[in-house]
Amino acid sequence: QVQLVESGGGLVQAGGSLRLSCAASGRSFSRNVMGWFRQAPGKEREFVAAIGSSGGSTMYADSIKGRFTISRDNAKNTVYLQMNSLKPEDTAVYYCAARLAGLVVTNRYDYNYWGQGTQVTVSS
Repeated sequence: QVQLVESGGGLVQAGGSLRLSCAASGRSFSRNVMGWFRQAPGKEREFVAAIGSSGGSTMYADSIKGRFTISRDNAKNTVYLQMNSLKPEDTAVYYCAARLAGLVVTNRYDYNYWGQGTQVTVSS
């Protein structure tokens, strides 16, 4: 079992920055692929970024590439999402997800555990 708790969301003006954190407990964090997804009202949950177990492999959605950075600290069992140059269209609930094994992937159905989400609101 893996428990994931997100934090760091909030209200920010367009052009601002936020850093999301996801603290994991349970099964060995360092072996998990970790991902961030987001869901805006009335829309499907979409992939944002993912990182491999050692941190050496990352993937990003085209919509956030160059603005967001995913990273992880296996000693702290935590994955981060640094979000810069935020836009109103980035407004969503952001979810952390864990994939117990395998490659870094973008399909949400390949992730086994999910956090409760943290709200990010970007005002124009």
